[in-house]
Amino acid sequence: MKAFEARHYLLSAELLWERVADRSAYPYALPAIAGLSKIDFHPKVTFIVGENGSGKSTLIEALAVAWGFNPEGGSKNFNFGTFDSHSPLHASLRLIKSARRARDGFFLRAESYFNVATNIDALDKEPSPNPIKIIDSFGGRPLHEQSHGESFLALLENRLRGKGLYIFDEPEAALSPTRQMSMLVRMHDLIADDSQFIIATHSPILMAYPDAWIYQLGPQGLERVAYEDTEHYAITRNFLNRHKEVMRQLLDGD
Repeated sequence: MKAFEARHYLLSAELLWERVADRSAYPYALPAIAGLSKIDFHPKVTFIVGENGSGKSTLIEALAVAWGFNPEGGSKNFNFGTFDSHSPLHASLRLIKSARRARDGFFLRAESYFNVATNIDALDKEPSPNPIKIIDSFGGRPLHEQSHGESFLALLENRLRGKGLYIFDEPEAALSPTRQMSMLVRMHDLIADDSQFIIATHSPILMAYPDAWIYQLGPQGLERVAYEDTEHYAITRNFLNRHKEVMRQLLDGD
């Protein structure tokens, strides 16, 4: 694997509890948030993992909004909103940035990427003296004319230009295992071009990226763990190695 040194854009984030009016309210009462004071980020890739409801998407959303991204996804230039459902956590975060300025950036939310595609269609239909359409930066083919997975890859391969901060929430949702590996290759190219990724994921394929930091959220709070110590790796390995026995136990109630 080619050796290179990636540099930070986002060094860390601090939760300023003095800005929180009610620590018992959502999302501050979540175990992963309740014990949070500071989280540091790897220069290349930081993964945030955890069970459903652990708060990983809430945290990743807050980081993105605090950076200046639209809560439903997109770049800093997107300002649409279909439903105001994001938490107030971003207002309590202080981001510690490096002196280097990111030239690019994008917030990908799997659950609301459809809304991003719809907004692109709407903007491109508006009268403009500029012959270049927004969709041209995504490969030129309307995202709604592609499968969910194809549109994700169109973003990765065309829209992300490098030298940027990219925050993803469960990007594997629309990607087959093979396409997840394709995503890793594209990520590696972008990291070589001075990009930084922060990703919330359930995918043991994605979180295997070399040298990445992995934060696991759970009842114990937030802790950094090795890849092999994640629940995702352990459960997947056990299932693949003993799938017949595991299925028998699950379905027969043994």
